[in-house]
Amino acid sequence: MKPVFKYIYGPVPSWRLGSSLGIDLLSQEEKICNFDCVYCQLGPVKKHTIERKIYVPVEKIIEELEMLPQTHIDYITFSGRGEPTLAANLGEAIKAVKLVRKEPIAVLTNSSLMGTNKAREELALADFVVAKLDAYSPESLQEINRPANEVEFGSILDGIKKFRKSYGGKLALQVMFMENNKVYISKYVYLANYIKPDEIQVNTPLRPCGIKALTKEEIFKIKGNFIASCQGINVVCAYDERAEKSIVSLSDEETLKRRGKVK
Repeated sequence: MKPVFKYIYGPVPSWRLGSSLGIDLLSQEEKICNFDCVYCQLGPVKKHTIERKIYVPVEKIIEELEMLPQTHIDYITFSGRGEPTLAANLGEAIKAVKLVRKEPIAVLTNSSLMGTNKAREELALADFVVAKLDAYSPESLQEINRPANEVEFGSILDGIKKFRKSYGGKLALQVMFMENNKVYISKYVYLANYIKPDEIQVNTPLRPCGIKALTKEEIFKIKGNFIASCQGINVVCAYDERAEKSIVSLSDEETLKRRGKVK
């Protein structure tokens, strides 16, 4: 009988992570998030939550990893239907996965809880943290990410900066560029030089959603601005050319629930 996977999905070809096997520690019918980003491929959030709690026991994740067929994986990535730091057992899960798998661990976070010591401590267990920073001000946070009332721009920025100072792994800033924020590139350059991540990921909404993606020319121009102004920081973008890899997902249905597309 073919194994059924509920909490792990992919692997998918990721422009940032190569062959990425996803782990969804939230895995509910509705997405669990404290943001309601205008470009989210999962649709609008029905109710914000900032409560950290256990949605999926770690034992269930390990059971599915132990059923995983032989396949090439570059990263095991905590992501899925919402913000992974809302799972109160994120740190426990990262530790447990490291005991049974040899691949490096990545976490894709919206950065909303990085102002708290507990979230930073748990994220620090990962090898690669991709921190979203779409906003350049409190006003733009409201416009682009539409967060829960308790989430503040200053806390996000301070949290990422503190994390950068103490974290020994690879830190990337991911910025989603659209028509309404592309002209503020100088503000993003300032923030990148303030935080000093290892990498800047220039993104635009390429997955199905109601927001129009910027063109290749526009994104390469933004990338060029970062390269010219952020010395010592690697810069990648969603339109970079990369070798095509043949990657077969465990389940297209479960992958579509989390990403809006398989490839």
